Amino acid sequence: MRPTTSYVVTTFLIILICCSSSCLARKHSHHHKTKHAKKPPPPTSRKQVLDVEVFGAKADGKSDNSQAFKKAWDKACNSSESIKILVPKGKVYYVKHVDFTGPCHSGISMEIQGTIKSFAQMYDTPKRLWIKFEDVRNMEIFGGGTIDGSGEVWWKNSCKIKKTKPCQSQSAPTALTFRNCSNLTVSNLRLLNAQQMHVNFQDCNDVEASKLLVEAPEESPNTDGIHVTRTSNIKILESQIRTGDDCVSIVNGSRNVDVRNIACGPGHGISIGSLGEDNTENYVSNIFVKGATFTGTTNGVRIKTWQKSAVQVENVVYRNIGGTSASKVAINLNCSESVPCKNVVLQNVMLTAQQKGEKVEASCTHLAMQTTKLNSLPSCSLNN
Repeated sequence: MRPTTSYVVTTFLIILICCSSSCLARKHSHHHKTKHAKKPPPPTSRKQVLDVEVFGAKADGKSDNSQAFKKAWDKACNSSESIKILVPKGKVYYVKHVDFTGPCHSGISMEIQGTIKSFAQMYDTPKRLWIKFEDVRNMEIFGGGTIDGSGEVWWKNSCKIKKTKPCQSQSAPTALTFRNCSNLTVSNLRLLNAQQMHVNFQDCNDVEASKLLVEAPEESPNTDGIHVTRTSNIKILESQIRTGDDCVSIVNGSRNVDVRNIACGPGHGISIGSLGEDNTENYVSNIFVKGATFTGTTNGVRIKTWQKSAVQVENVVYRNIGGTSASKVAINLNCSESVPCKNVVLQNVMLTAQQKGEKVEASCTHLAMQTTKLNSLPSCSLNN
């Protein structure tokens, strides 16, 4: 879907995307339910609480509290009993970079009531990561607080802003990364002004991210809201995402991704891909989007690929989508000539022009005969 002012997606389902130089199709059923492990139990008063200030954290606007946070984490992680780490309400704690690493001896939780904030300056971060959780099972992070990346200085130095600057120079860090984590719950948090991506779930399994408010200016570069890579069985629920890039981006190796009831915009919409860069083989399957609202986004729900001569896209359903388009081309299905899109269904997709009296159109190329359209406008020939 191309640039839009506003529309609602009731259902968007993709069963399989396969990208490679010699792509082999895998067969999946059209059943979109995903299997998830039980969420970790909610925190109780019986848990020991570790206040980060006990470990030396200072909300004085100048101290780097990375080590204090790490000390609290290490004690909780090494405990044989489940422990909660507390970031107190009404206070701002600056950190430059911190790794929260497992595996831990028991379940662990972090209640962020206050604010964790990056310094408003550029500085080295290992592997371009600001806050990282890695190799942790049975963890929940919640609390109504804020994680603020103070990304303005990074945006100003981006190659997308400074056109003469090499894009590999001074690459901005991802704000919050979860790597190789399982049975993970992240909820009720505000994420602001990430240096680059706001949240990245990488190589994770059994994840629920809900009630998140993600915000960055529309012109901020590469500030994806939630990024999912090589992650399976993840739910993204009841969140508002307003950024300068994709609201949700889903890339290689991800499967069983369930996105429901999110408000998106401004931003680039929900994106699957880019896939197939540098002649690589990528698989993404069982992606389900329902109840999403897009306002002022440049796209709605889209599939992005690189190597057009060797990309197979198949078993995609766009269903119950309605709204307005700010561009003349409201639907753009541009598939590979050598491997046309297979089994693409448009059902009850009704888009109109944003400006009264104008018309929108669909652009469709290289669609296989299995493609169908039911009660959808605009439409185009399926024989291109």
